[in-house]
Amino acid sequence: MITLTDNAVAAVKTALSSASEPAEGFRIMVQTGGCAGFKYLMGLESVPREGDAITETDGVKVFVDAGSQPHVAGMTVDFITGLETSGFVFDNPNAREKCGCGKSFG
Repeated sequence: MITLTDNAVAAVKTALSSASEPAEGFRIMVQTGGCAGFKYLMGLESVPREGDAITETDGVKVFVDAGSQPHVAGMTVDFITGLETSGFVFDNPNAREKCGCGKSFG
């Protein structure tokens, strides 16, 4: 369902190890909003919820709710570090269009 690059795995592992509350992995959700129609939400997650799809890459679990699954199927998540910006980058084959910031899609 979702592929994590080595950089994304390392970033999530860093977040998990420094979290104030124990977490098993992270959640990716899609909600209406952003400048292109839909936006990604991410956060640490301690337990799966009913209907979640769970994938695991190198010990990192990714939880995706049933409503978000069709929007992120086949997506690759990377983490980049640059001079002007750092953060997660989504390569989503389901996105017909993207906004300039890369955080929302349509």
